[in-house]
Amino acid sequence: MKRSINGRRPDLVSIWVIMFIALSGCHFQSNQQGTSENTLHIVHAGSLTYPVKLITEAFQAEHPEVRFLTEAWGSKAGARRIMEIETPCDIYLSADYTVIENMLIPDHASWYLKFAANEMAIVYTDKSRYAEEINQVNWTEILLRPDVSIARSNPDHDPCGVRTVFTAKLAEIFYQQPGLADLLLDKNSQNIRPKETDLIALLESNHVDYIFLYRSVAQQHKLPYLQLPPELSQGNAELEEWYSQVSTETLGSTPGSTITETGKSMVYGLTIPHKSKNKELAEQFLVFLLNSEKGMKTMEQLGQPSVIPATTPYFEKVPEGLQRFAKSSGQLLK
Repeated sequence: MKRSINGRRPDLVSIWVIMFIALSGCHFQSNQQGTSENTLHIVHAGSLTYPVKLITEAFQAEHPEVRFLTEAWGSKAGARRIMEIETPCDIYLSADYTVIENMLIPDHASWYLKFAANEMAIVYTDKSRYAEEINQVNWTEILLRPDVSIARSNPDHDPCGVRTVFTAKLAEIFYQQPGLADLLLDKNSQNIRPKETDLIALLESNHVDYIFLYRSVAQQHKLPYLQLPPELSQGNAELEEWYSQVSTETLGSTPGSTITETGKSMVYGLTIPHKSKNKELAEQFLVFLLNSEKGMKTMEQLGQPSVIPATTPYFEKVPEGLQRFAKSSGQLLK
């Protein structure tokens, strides 16, 4: 059966988007099958798969009439799904709040809230080559050894891929080794995957020795990891000026367009898209998610500390019931 996009017959742009998403990969999960006015459709970053599972189950324990349909994507691919495909989405949870800024506002959403932090790490297994040797001083040398294989996610699909590029570029500056970033990023390019959670299968099957991954995901999967210096991990909000030294070009929201992304500390963001058919229930769930004793308590236990309340330039557009979880930056950007 052919499906139209935005009520139009498929054109070249639509075909490009469908191919892009097909290559991006996703994971679909349902607490209970079926759709109704009590169903919430959530599109979320792959790194939020386990937190979303636990938090939706906890919400459902209090509201058994509510059903959840969830999809895990690289955050950029998830945003493109909201933009181009006629599938429902009531809540969007991104591993990078600027994906909402750059891709969804103003046409597909009106606001965002920041809610959690994270940081990059080098993740491995007990079977990884030189696992007993790797440390904050020698990790670049070990990853570049000929007999070591590494993997990362695609920066055009996934914020983790962008942050991997930033880690490599910051390492070049931090260790004062010209050319280091290119050596790291050019190695094992065949192991680039659409989203960060796709890398775990490569690692656990011993196809690769090390992956660039969020620390929280390593913790959730009980994988050993090397904690990077804060200058490289992008997990310290006090180092924003240092992180901003690096940038990269990635695909934009339309074919042929690009976005310049600049280094910054890692902050997740959320919104209720315009296309939501169940905004009241979506807001109710987000109140649960952002509550420090409920959803955010789970997030912190899973390695993602809260940044609530954080500033947003869209404070006046945030639903009134959610404004207590944010503070105004005093500047409306769009």
